[in-house]
Amino acid sequence: MAPALLTGCVWVIAATITACLPMKHQYIPGIALLIAAPLLLIWIGFSIGPLWAVAGLAAFLSMFRNPLKYFWARLRGRKPEVPE
Repeated sequence: MAPALLTGCVWVIAATITACLPMKHQYIPGIALLIAAPLLLIWIGFSIGPLWAVAGLAAFLSMFRNPLKYFWARLRGRKPEVPE
């Protein structure tokens, strides 16, 4: 298996474990995973092919839809609610 794909599998497992944590403990690992995802998707795209990078992007957007909605609202100047 390609190293990029193996790293992607580890990323998915780490994201799943992070999602199982209580909300107050999700922030630091969640931000790290959010930052690492684009780099990983670029690596997958170059080493395996753009189709797999697009599939990974779809999975990433599905898993991180709420944080991405939050950051999108902040960029547009709105103040979204943050869960406790």
